[in-house]
Amino acid sequence: MEHGGDIYTEGILKGREILDFSSNINPLGVPKSFTNNLDEAIKAVEKYPDAEYRSLKKCIKEYLDFSVDYFKCGANDKNYKKSEFFISEKDIILGNGAAEIIDLSISCFKKVCIAVPSFMEYEKNALKWGCDVIYSTMKKDMTYDYEDILLQTQKSDVLIIGNPNNPNGGIIDKDKFKKILDFCEENNKTIIIDEAFIEFTGKNNFSFLEKMKNYKCILIIRALTKFFALPGIRIGYGISKNQELIDKIKSKQNPWNVNCFAEIAAKYVLKDRNYIEDSLTWIDEERKYMVSNLKKVGLIEEVYNTYSNFVLCKLKSLHCDELYKICLDKGIAIRKCDNFKTLNDKYIRLAIKNREGNDKIIKLLNSLS
Repeated sequence: MEHGGDIYTEGILKGREILDFSSNINPLGVPKSFTNNLDEAIKAVEKYPDAEYRSLKKCIKEYLDFSVDYFKCGANDKNYKKSEFFISEKDIILGNGAAEIIDLSISCFKKVCIAVPSFMEYEKNALKWGCDVIYSTMKKDMTYDYEDILLQTQKSDVLIIGNPNNPNGGIIDKDKFKKILDFCEENNKTIIIDEAFIEFTGKNNFSFLEKMKNYKCILIIRALTKFFALPGIRIGYGISKNQELIDKIKSKQNPWNVNCFAEIAAKYVLKDRNYIEDSLTWIDEERKYMVSNLKKVGLIEEVYNTYSNFVLCKLKSLHCDELYKICLDKGIAIRKCDNFKTLNDKYIRLAIKNREGNDKIIKLLNSLS
């Protein structure tokens, strides 16, 4: 499998229950704010969605307005002044998952720069649309090489970069990235920032949402898939002040690409403050616990710094295929990372689960050391 989350081949289709560490989904599960309102979605099944998705865009806009301040560390300061919001419904484009927005946005360009290793769909989509692909490789410590990114971006039309990035969970350093932003803004180039995991970074203001006030070159892509544990719903969205790009992407879409269940999910979960707060408490505790314990595992050579809900590890001698088979025999699925560009068979990625799940994988890995 190219991606994580294949609980079917060795699990469901064989009647086995698999503990899935290959898929980075919030272990708190589907928010009750959605499941408690399923009747509303069922009643909506018998009619077409609004082709313009006006109510859905309004919900997303309100969430973004809320999130700009909520995910800022300064928002808890008594002297903090609320940001004046600057995103309108026309700046938002909806997709059947973030994957659709990624795919169609890439199709608007001819020369693509990808910071790697990264989500494999960036490259697949670019090659599918016949784009020339240029790569900027991360440093050995899995941090972005900003000088090289700037150099490679000068040769391309668009830069695609993760924030936080998959598979390592690293974030973009805003100060070091400013030269790249300025260059792209001044030279009519685009930066696609994949923020599918951004909520997991907590109240640290790592998003580039506010930068869109001054940079038309930015397209941010997000989804409800990971943080709100709704991978089966398939809803993503893009945000940009570049109306020409938004219109280009929209012109490539089929009508009614978002179903009524996705609409109702967004209506309620994006306002579910208790779920959001509980999720941030969980990830703050379990990320620290997982990383600190993985660093003690004998068969792991390196545990890379992460700001997301997964951890990239480099193995000492065991190959990822061997470890994958051992774990699967014990009912646990891990993500082999040898198919990420620049990584080899020494790399694995582990999702961060609840304490019970995290203890199971740590115990198993320690038993193999």
